[in-house]
Amino acid sequence: MRVEIWSDIACPWCYVGKARFEKALAAFPHRDQVEVVHRSFELDPGRAKGDVQPVITMLTRKYGMSEAQAQAGEDNLAAQAAAEGLDYRTRDRDHGNTFDMHRLLHFAKEQGRQDELIQILYRANFAEERSVFTEGDERLVELAAQAGLDADAARAVLADPSRYADEVRADEREAAQLGATGVPFFVLDRTYGVSGAQPAEVFTQALTQAWGERSPLKLVEQGDAQACGPDGCAVPQQG
Repeated sequence: MRVEIWSDIACPWCYVGKARFEKALAAFPHRDQVEVVHRSFELDPGRAKGDVQPVITMLTRKYGMSEAQAQAGEDNLAAQAAAEGLDYRTRDRDHGNTFDMHRLLHFAKEQGRQDELIQILYRANFAEERSVFTEGDERLVELAAQAGLDADAARAVLADPSRYADEVRADEREAAQLGATGVPFFVLDRTYGVSGAQPAEVFTQALTQAWGERSPLKLVEQGDAQACGPDGCAVPQQG
C-alpha cells in the first residue's frame, strides 16, 4: 500500500501531522508493506526567493490578526508539537519561499533519503535557531548532508533552478486535481484522503480501512499457457 503526503516545510501542522501519522504507522500490523512518499505543496508559491519575514509579521499581514493573536497561535502550536515529542520555537522564526527545499526533496527521493531530509528540514525550520531561509544555498546543502546526501550533488541541484522544478509543479497540479486546498493532505492507495493533522487514531482507522479494502488481484485464465516458476520452466515436448 502507498501513502502519499502532500506538505510544505513552512507548514507547522505538516510537522505535527507527520509525527501523528508515524505514530499510527508504527503500530500498524502491515507497516513493512506501506510505502510513504512525500509530495510537494507550497503554501506561499508567489513569494520571491529573497522575500523573508518574521512568522508573526507574515501571520498578521496574511490573516489580518493582531500580533497577540498570532503569538497565541504559535504558543498553541508549540503545545501541540510538544504532545508529539517535537520541539517548537515560538519566537524569532521566519518565513520564506520553500521551492528549493521541494526540489531537494525530489532529489532525495531518487537517492532513497526523502524521509530523512524532510524530517531534518522540519526540525531546522521549527526547532533550531538558524534560519533555513536567510543563509543561502549552503544552509540547505548542510542539511542535505545531514540527511545522508552528497553535499556537492545537492549543491549542483540548488545551483540549477530547472532541476526537479517540473516534478514540484507536477505534484502541485496533482494536489489541485485531487481537491487538496491545504496541507497536510494524506492519500492512501489513491482511495482514501485524510486532510489535516488528525489525531493518530484517525490515521490508524484510515490505514486499517484502506488495507482491508484493497482489491485482490484477479487473474484472467487463458488456457494452458506455459510459465516459469521456482522449479524451472515448463518446456513443451515435441510430438
